[in-house]
Amino acid sequence: MEVSFGKEIESLRLGAGDTFHGEGILAITKALLQSGVAYVGGYQGAPVSHLLDVMVQARPYLDELGVHVEACSNEASAAAMLGASIHYPLRGAVTWKSIVGTNVAADALSNLCSPGVTGGALIVVGEDYGEGASVIQERTHAFALKSSMCLLDPRPDLAVMTRMVEHGFRLSEASNMPAILELRIRACHVRGSFEARDNVPPPVSTRALMENPAGFDYMRLAHPPVTFRHEKLKGEQRLPAARQYILDNQLNELFPGRHDDVGIIVQGGVYNALVRSLQQLGLADAFGATEIPLLVLNVTYPLVPEQVADFCAGKRAVLVVEEGQPEFIEQEIATLLRRRDVQARLHGKDLLPSGGEYTVEVLATGLTQFAARYLPDAADEEASRWLAANLERRQAAAAALAKPLPVRPPGFCVGCPERPVFSALKLAQQQIGNVHIAADIGCHAFGTFEPFSMGHSILGYGMSLASRAGVSPMMQRRTLAIMGDGGFWHNGLLTGVQSALFNGDDAVLLIFKNGYTSATGTQEILSTPAEDAKFNAADKGKSLVHTNQTIESALKGLGVQWLRTVHTYEVEKMRATLTEAFTSPFDGLKVIVAEGECQLERQRRLKPWLASLLQKGERVVRVKYGVDEDVCNGDHACIRLSGCPTLTLKDNPDPLKVDPVATVIDGCVGCGLCGANAHAATLCPSFYRAEVVQNPKWHERLFHSFRRAVVRALQPA
Repeated sequence: MEVSFGKEIESLRLGAGDTFHGEGILAITKALLQSGVAYVGGYQGAPVSHLLDVMVQARPYLDELGVHVEACSNEASAAAMLGASIHYPLRGAVTWKSIVGTNVAADALSNLCSPGVTGGALIVVGEDYGEGASVIQERTHAFALKSSMCLLDPRPDLAVMTRMVEHGFRLSEASNMPAILELRIRACHVRGSFEARDNVPPPVSTRALMENPAGFDYMRLAHPPVTFRHEKLKGEQRLPAARQYILDNQLNELFPGRHDDVGIIVQGGVYNALVRSLQQLGLADAFGATEIPLLVLNVTYPLVPEQVADFCAGKRAVLVVEEGQPEFIEQEIATLLRRRDVQARLHGKDLLPSGGEYTVEVLATGLTQFAARYLPDAADEEASRWLAANLERRQAAAAALAKPLPVRPPGFCVGCPERPVFSALKLAQQQIGNVHIAADIGCHAFGTFEPFSMGHSILGYGMSLASRAGVSPMMQRRTLAIMGDGGFWHNGLLTGVQSALFNGDDAVLLIFKNGYTSATGTQEILSTPAEDAKFNAADKGKSLVHTNQTIESALKGLGVQWLRTVHTYEVEKMRATLTEAFTSPFDGLKVIVAEGECQLERQRRLKPWLASLLQKGERVVRVKYGVDEDVCNGDHACIRLSGCPTLTLKDNPDPLKVDPVATVIDGCVGCGLCGANAHAATLCPSFYRAEVVQNPKWHERLFHSFRRAVVRALQPA
């Protein structure tokens, strides 16, 4: 049950005369349809997840247009879809999160870029870079350079972004190169409007089929000896054609300013932050009118040498604002200026940080130095005071604190089915000793934070089992690899399981089977339970166990002999199974499938269902857990073993006791982990289970009244 995008889907139907209002990534989705896209694929990942989610949920409407949509198993399979555009005049778009997704797709991209494309091929990547990023701090620019792909980095304005989608397809067709449209987090989520146009049904589509395939053309294969010819075509035809198209259609924007003896060249995606920084220095207004000329690169690769040289000619100095490292753009500009003997002084990373996100304050600091050197009369002293005041405010705020704020690392959701497995693993290691744990990308990566602190490496999505291959032969104890069901289907089945079986590795693999790729928005996967199997007829509201056996079937089909499936909330059974896996005399791969439905999806389904029952006046029972304050001894081992946000501390009500007691606060979903942990670890018996009954039956009310009367009678006066 993915998040519903019903409202967003309706906005896809807007046509000429309508105005689109919404987020940047949804505007890109609409622009694809306006551009006559024939097929769309991709792999979910922030900040571009909505594009694929909306397209998948809008399939009935896209079928009307003849647009094919495919949710791919990983980024490599998405990139391979673009092979349709090699021979045929089909406009295709694929999407994923970069840089990790582009790494996965690299092989397919290289083999696509060598022969080139006939139809427009557009890759929409979420450039997850900077302070809010969740991936490695690298840039997509390197892939555009090495494989000769056009790289578009549009100014974060919905009208510009949607225009660049259309030009991205045309640029790809004009140059025969795939084009990448990179969108930073702020561009994806910027809100605005643009004048919509009618959607264009593709001329060749699922409703207008091709009668015959293209003829055989060895030049269209990425295979020697024609790859040597491809290399010449890139430099002799494709890049010149791309540069000419960029010039003819004015894809890069020039904003004049009165200080025409200096200038700034900026990536399109950083434009908004730059203008805000110039405004702080008194060199621009809030609407973008700047006093320093700007060359905004909506296409950052390839650069157009004549355009850059003309902009820099006659200027004393030019500042290149390029976020991230290495400074690919700055180095290229330096080379082309030197070749044309343009004497403008070039600045960039000498005034701005080499790495990190270019926020307004970071840019303002560098711009202050640039203005002080070349525009001393125009430099606003107020800006320097503003920067100094920001530093003083931070220092004053830090000094005002009695002590530093406690660290608040991210963690599992309340009731997450993966938390009890880490509790069981913690208990198992107390018995068998510490083991090497290869972690993976996914919700289970939260196990690397306290109170568990488990995981020695994260090498890629679904790569955990492969990453322990060099460690296993060197360890006395068996190693453990952890991956989710999303990672299993994405990469783990082949790179990990197949390799371990082929090499006869003696290792333990723990697969979290929660039914979805949860960390990216709970998209459905091959092992998602069937919709009609998500409720247990005997006990509505409880997830069925073993509702989908595709993971187990795949493992058995490959030859896995030691296989156990355990429900995640059964802590004692999970501990025993883990202990067995580490101590079993069986020599080979041992796989534990930890099954428990994603709690977010469970609550999304349960809450509306329970609300409907209450509205009908039907009986509803909710389970809650609590701590008996008189029994709790203040040891808090339960908290160290669980880490659940709803299990916390409060002052001890007993004035003779100093240590605070544990308590369960509102928000508890009744998963039962606290009680299961107390039982498995033989902790103090302070936890209790309570049932909250709403709309009780008449006999329950009667019995409750009788019980209350008995309790009152037994209590001392």
